[in-house]
Amino acid sequence: MARETSDETVIAYKTILAGILDNRPSGTRQRLAAALGKHRSFVTQVTSPAYDTPLPARHLPTIFRVCHFSPAEQERFLLAYQQAHPGKLPDVGAGDKVRPLTLMAPDFGDAKKNRIFDDAVAEFVRKMAALTGGAE
Repeated sequence: MARETSDETVIAYKTILAGILDNRPSGTRQRLAAALGKHRSFVTQVTSPAYDTPLPARHLPTIFRVCHFSPAEQERFLLAYQQAHPGKLPDVGAGDKVRPLTLMAPDFGDAKKNRIFDDAVAEFVRKMAALTGGAE
């Protein structure tokens, strides 16, 4: 249901998120819905400035991963989110000690296949880190 009154701070972070999503490949919203275990309509409600529905903080790490936020995009979004929901930010890994790891991966010649492969590798790394007590 579209909002009748607006909360400018929620509109601000949702506008940033909507802009990022609009610049991602086709199907990103559907991949996000699948990663969250939700319907695509949920993604629309929590990412569109036209809806009241706030974006639950617990979903932020998944959104950052699936939507491939740059560090600058993530910082800008988190500042706006914190203004809308003071004290509600989860630990999204900013304080975790991490190191870069570069891999040579096959190019499947298809953006969708490459993205699926990359997402699978990223998920594997997160699960291994959690298993060993490292950053998740």
